[in-house]
This record gives sequence, C-alpha cells and structure tokens, in this order.
Amino acid sequence: MPLWQIYHPPGVFEDEASKAALAADITKIYTRVNLPAFYVVIHFNTIQPSNVFVGGVSKSASADKPFIRIVIKHIAIRLDNKTETYRTTAGMIDNALKEHVYEKGYACEYHVEETERRLWKFDGLIPPEHMSEAHMKWVEENKPSVHEGAYWSAEKGHY
Repeated sequence: MPLWQIYHPPGVFEDEASKAALAADITKIYTRVNLPAFYVVIHFNTIQPSNVFVGGVSKSASADKPFIRIVIKHIAIRLDNKTETYRTTAGMIDNALKEHVYEKGYACEYHVEETERRLWKFDGLIPPEHMSEAHMKWVEENKPSVHEGAYWSAEKGHY
C-alpha cells in the first residue's frame, strides 16, 4: 500500500531523475500520515500511443499532448466516507502530480481503489494495524519485522 501504476507514452518519465522526483513526491503523501516509505510502490509503464484508445480514438491519432493514466491502489488504511476526506486526498495527489504532470501540460486521468487489507502481506507477514506499536517500528526501521499477529496462526508461523 499504496501501489501506483503510471502509464505514460515514450518521452515522458524516461529518465531516472524525473521518475525519482515524482516517486519522492508521491512517497511524501504517505509518510506524512505515518506510513512506512517502503509501503509505497510505483511502477512506470511506457505504453505506445497506438496502444491507448480514449473514447475509441487512438492516442497516436490525437497526439496533441501526452496522455498519462494512473491507477492507485490503497490497502493499508481506508478513507472515512466523507466528501471532505476524499477531496483532501485528491488534493494531496494533485499536489504530488502538479510539477511533474500538470505544469508540463500533460493530459492526465487517475483513480484510487481501496482494496482488501486482509489479503495483503510483506514477506509472508501480516502488516500491523496503522499506528500500533508494531506499525511505528515498521515506520522507524522502514522495513517489515515479525510482530504479534504477524501470522494467521501459531501453526503457520510464530507470533
């Protein structure tokens, strides 16, 4: 949590420096709410415009500006069901994208999915609950470690 899948045409996010700068700004969204930095996974996927269709039209036929599509999957924590919370979250995403996408004049669409936390593991470990003592250890050490409740049962591992 989170997983960002960034689909972009050739010539956009092609160098490591531009990817690293965007990845750093994305990671800040989550470390600000006390998630470990290692939770943040970002995939940059170069897609040929001829393989992207929007409204039934190939982006290679309408290549007025690069089109970027972002799929974001949240797992560790869920947002409360309040419009203001969703707007704040979208604002944080927009702020992370601003310099790297919006200010460059790229077309961009994104969405966020909240997926089931109970089917999520790191190195076979069930992640600790957000803000628990074990969670804060993961934040501090920026890596997973065994904690009470890290396994489904004593038979499958140890606590």
